[in-house]
Amino acid sequence: MSDLIRNLYWAPWDEPGLEHLHLKVSADGAEALGLILRMRGKQHFRCRYELQTDHGWRVRHLSFAVMPAGGDGPPGSQVGSRVELESDGQGNWRVDGEPSAELEGCLDLDIQLTPFTNSLPIRRLGLEPEESAQLRVAYLALPELVPQAVEQRYTCLAPPDKKAGGKNGGRYRYEGLFRDFTAELPVDGDGLVMDYPETFRRVWPT
Repeated sequence: MSDLIRNLYWAPWDEPGLEHLHLKVSADGAEALGLILRMRGKQHFRCRYELQTDHGWRVRHLSFAVMPAGGDGPPGSQVGSRVELESDGQGNWRVDGEPSAELEGCLDLDIQLTPFTNSLPIRRLGLEPEESAQLRVAYLALPELVPQAVEQRYTCLAPPDKKAGGKNGGRYRYEGLFRDFTAELPVDGDGLVMDYPETFRRVWPT
């Protein structure tokens, strides 16, 4: 089986910005390289991340950096802020090389500024229609860049449509239980988000 290589672009729903994701999926796991361009207030900044999973879509490594596009960085951040996370895929984590009791038990990762990380539990769980799973997830928010463990739930609302040539990967309900937030996410045949209502939209390929 040959490797799967995807390039995708998402844009924020109602503010300037863009993300380019380069994703390679092989028998050994997934490798994602993302570049995020965003604006907060009057400040522009760039984020770059590298994320690796094992063959079961369990996160093994993340390197995330945020850099200003001129002047200061995002509000509350330091110029050149970065964080590195490592996991053994069994719920044990290191943050910048140090063991993290806070993230113990997390298998998935949610980065605030990208819809890509919603694909991690969707692919890992392989939920059947109407099946749900409540998860303990490592959540990385900006500008803090301090990962914390949060509770989330995913429910499969509609199964993939095998007759659609891989374009329709079904629909999932995402619930951020830690912030009382719910969204229905249509995904493509590779489990990658097409539309994240009021947050992100896929601009290529559509």
